[in-house]
Amino acid sequence: MNKAVFQAALAIPVILLVAVGIAWAGSPASERAWNWPVFGLCAALAFAINWVVFVPSFLGKTERYFDLTGSFTYLGLLGLALGASGGVDARAWILAAMVAVWAVRLGSFLFRRIREDGSDGRFDSIKPSFVRFLMAWTLQGLWVFLTLSCALAAMTASEKVPLGGWALLGAFLWLSGFVLEVVADAQKRAFRSDPANRDRFIASGLWAWSRHPNYVGEITLWTGVAVVAFPVLSGGQYVTLISPVFVYVLLTKISGIAMVERRGMRKWGDDPAYRAYLERTPALFPLGRG
Repeated sequence: MNKAVFQAALAIPVILLVAVGIAWAGSPASERAWNWPVFGLCAALAFAINWVVFVPSFLGKTERYFDLTGSFTYLGLLGLALGASGGVDARAWILAAMVAVWAVRLGSFLFRRIREDGSDGRFDSIKPSFVRFLMAWTLQGLWVFLTLSCALAAMTASEKVPLGGWALLGAFLWLSGFVLEVVADAQKRAFRSDPANRDRFIASGLWAWSRHPNYVGEITLWTGVAVVAFPVLSGGQYVTLISPVFVYVLLTKISGIAMVERRGMRKWGDDPAYRAYLERTPALFPLGRG
């Protein structure tokens, strides 16, 4: 067993333990269905969906449906939370709408991109390995559950709280982040569709202000979701506030910026213009330096 496979084998139980811990913390205040806390059932469903799709994906050695499965998992958990909870209030519907709009938009965007590109370079080295590929799908289950955990805790909470200023602030943050992500993706797509830009990197539009403006948008919108959910949380449910923090760590340290910029250095690392772009442009927020 080589080092990469060994690390993946260790990562899977760690991922599951993290999910169990969050589910345990958020379940006492959750409504129940079939004698189980709905919040905990959502955690189980997140992994079940990804493991089911992993099987044919591994057999076919394809990541074609990875991102689409992620979006479907979000929608599946929202459906379970809304359908299994006894009382669904306005906050629950607002949270569900926020996440559903984001999930459908991003999932369809990524699926269309992989259909056009043919493959996702992130998976080239891991999809031949059962353990490493399984770890990626298991991580996606955790990714969906953790990012959604704050919203799920509020949606499934047995105690309801009327909407107020927190909901307005959260909705503003979500809308700002969503627009930023959509515009950044559209600009990059338009740039890549121009044959003159073949094998070039984008440094215009929002990408002149941040090397990853789409990630800035995603972090911002998930912060907005957490802000909308916050007034309902109590006790162990406050652990779910890790949601936007997890999004930040995932995008900056694990599967986002780190992977994208490694590919960028392999492709343009010898280009002085790319080096200058990295030097002058923050990785995320324009007020900081990458």
